[in-house]
Amino acid sequence: MIWKSKDLLSIEELSKNEIETILETAVSFKSVSERTVKKVPTLRGKTVVLFFQEPSTRTRTSFELASKRLSADNLTIQSSASSLTKGETLLDTMKTLESMKIDALVIRHSCSGIPHLLAQSMQASVINAGDGFHEHPTQALLDLLTVRENHPHLDQLTITFVGDILHSRVVRSNIYAFKKMGARIRVCGPPTLLPKDFEKWGVEVFYHLDAALQGTDVIYVLRLQLERQKKNLFPTLREYSQLYGITSDRLLKANSGAIVLHPGPMNRGIEISSGVADGSAARIDDQVSNGVAIRMAVLYLLLGENPERRTP
Repeated sequence: MIWKSKDLLSIEELSKNEIETILETAVSFKSVSERTVKKVPTLRGKTVVLFFQEPSTRTRTSFELASKRLSADNLTIQSSASSLTKGETLLDTMKTLESMKIDALVIRHSCSGIPHLLAQSMQASVINAGDGFHEHPTQALLDLLTVRENHPHLDQLTITFVGDILHSRVVRSNIYAFKKMGARIRVCGPPTLLPKDFEKWGVEVFYHLDAALQGTDVIYVLRLQLERQKKNLFPTLREYSQLYGITSDRLLKANSGAIVLHPGPMNRGIEISSGVADGSAARIDDQVSNGVAIRMAVLYLLLGENPERRTP
């Protein structure tokens, strides 16, 4: 299909065909990272700005590598080093950047909805690299690609998300993504870390991990986001690990051939054991590799020459 959208703001807004287009485009770019010279001239002359208001290693680095491997010029800005610290508004900062004729803005922000707000006022493409508790669309796309490489028929799979569901934008994007592809979704965690209305999302809710893992093909382990918690939502980390940590013994309760994903960074020994993280079932390194390919695909689809692309 011909890509028409100016921005990538959420998985919820994408159609199944659009998701499949991104995945297929990413597959075609994976070989670039295996070459001796890891670069193609596809986006030569384009400028990509990475603006991260929250810490990031994997997302920021992979977007930077993706733009460089497409031959785009890129610039990374930390909010702590910008004029925001002098009282300038975010909109004025973005207007300043757009006056410099940038082509794309990749933004991570702690407030939900900021990428949507900026997309309405900018001619440049806006890519959501994670906004508050809302979504993290490129993470869900790279997770889809990773799972599909191991299980081509996504509509036959059961995916179980384990851990801090309440604070995770990753799980929200992934639920949208995997449901659009026909997968069966489960979530499991302490009652205090599960949104009260999650049944309305069309997912199965579990409070006991052993039951949730029965019949599971993909175990998606989520990090405990202690920095987002306003109060203690479980007694101790040790108790959390005993009840919800993914260990080699617990892995055996899932279907044969089940794989394990984690968006990183990992808290080893808390939500996942080193034996699982470094074991044969883990596809965590594949997620990181696929992140570069997915972000190359997104930049290409948004910035490549296409006269039918929508503008604001």
